[in-house]
Amino acid sequence: MKNGIIIALLMIFSSVRSQSFKAYQFYDKKGKAVKTDKLVKELADYDIILFGELHNNSIIHWLQLKVTQALYEKKNGQIILGAEMFERDNQAQLSQYLNGHIESKNLKDSVRLWNNYATDYQPLVDFAKNKKLDFIATNVPRRYASQTAKEGIQSLNALSDKDKSYIARLPVNVTLDTPGYPEMKAMMGDHAEGTKVMNFISAQAIKDATMAESILKNRKPGKTFIHYNGNYHSKEYGGIYWYIKQKNPELKIAVISVFESDDPELDIPEKDYFPTEFNLVVPSDMIKTF
Repeated sequence: MKNGIIIALLMIFSSVRSQSFKAYQFYDKKGKAVKTDKLVKELADYDIILFGELHNNSIIHWLQLKVTQALYEKKNGQIILGAEMFERDNQAQLSQYLNGHIESKNLKDSVRLWNNYATDYQPLVDFAKNKKLDFIATNVPRRYASQTAKEGIQSLNALSDKDKSYIARLPVNVTLDTPGYPEMKAMMGDHAEGTKVMNFISAQAIKDATMAESILKNRKPGKTFIHYNGNYHSKEYGGIYWYIKQKNPELKIAVISVFESDDPELDIPEKDYFPTEFNLVVPSDMIKTF
């Protein structure tokens, strides 16, 4: 009887130990699993990295930091950081913080920071500060994206020269040839007014085009520009990627796309999977930051 109980307990313990708990898995474009050391080695050869994210996913933010730190070592510090989460008209304050001229509290008081800044983006900003790296505020000020959604992209022509300096050079080409934009149109439904649909897409385009222009203006030969943005802004080679390639098709750009999965082994999803250079699969039940 005693031996039977011991054997039963060992079987239960063995079963528990055999369970797999994976937090993430990278794949290359061909579907081969990639270890992080190889990922970093390959990323070092790119001019630009568009690191997609799900804004509230804690493991992705942690991976952004770890990959950035590893790439810094691999490239001997020859990297530049930039992010959707900072808007162009806040660059001066962000640079003052990076240079040690203002404290963290002053930055929070003077910059439109996202609610999850402290947990998800401050570690990247502070890494840039400690390593004396450039960190570029790439996004359009949200007021201009909102104006575009309400009044159309043509309304931006009436802005002052100073205001226009925070936006991609006008006119911005808005077309449904851009990957992702037809999907946005479909999301609006068949009954949505044509003008309203195009204004909505134009608001997305002004963000994508501005971030692309910001990257192009601030990149430097020999350095890798790492840009952190919502997955939708670069998935399927649309958005930021598309606008960069319109201006400079010779640049070598790596897109890291993100996919959630219910599969505990984090195999490649069977549906809605469009691979880019690198593809990050994370558990759908990963702890969210908001």
